[in-house]
Amino acid sequence: MALCGLLLILPASSILEPAAAAGTSAFVKPAPNVAPVEDPPRASESPTGETHPARLALERNPIYDESNPDYLRLQRIDEAMRFVKRDAIGFPDWMVALRSGAISPRAGLSTTERMDVFDLDIVMKNTKEMPYVLFPHQSHTLWLDCSNCHPRPFLPKAGSNPVSMSQIFRGEYCGMCHDRVAFITFFSCDRCHSVAQGVSAQKK
Repeated sequence: MALCGLLLILPASSILEPAAAAGTSAFVKPAPNVAPVEDPPRASESPTGETHPARLALERNPIYDESNPDYLRLQRIDEAMRFVKRDAIGFPDWMVALRSGAISPRAGLSTTERMDVFDLDIVMKNTKEMPYVLFPHQSHTLWLDCSNCHPRPFLPKAGSNPVSMSQIFRGEYCGMCHDRVAFITFFSCDRCHSVAQGVSAQKK
């Protein structure tokens, strides 16, 4: 099941949590019974209170059609995500939410499937003058099946995927999820380019 595609069209809670009670819609429901998080000041706002450019760009290009009569039936993102910490730009930090237990993704539509977690780091060195890219399989396979990425868009063979930032920005390769569901790449270079050239990658 391709969670990346589902997260674009359904409220997060509909994928991550079962219905709370009989008669509750399976698609729109309250957030888990945890206290809202108190975030420290973040880089999404400047000392003058200005919003981060990534947030402004998304607000100028809304994902949903607000003229659709069913628009108001969708759960509001700020309500659904009130218990999830934000990253430096102000978007949900999905890995913090996952590791803290604030969300618990399913491996399938029922509760019987189990995640096939694969712990293997890949260092991509075709980065010109930028630090190398460390790709951690573990943090991706905690909630995505291998078939989400292999054989499309990534052939599972070293050197077979000529990834470039321009392709990512166009929604190819990593861009199929990043900049859409996962963190914004353009403003988060160090989250991927994390290995200095000439230095061995340290296990994270």
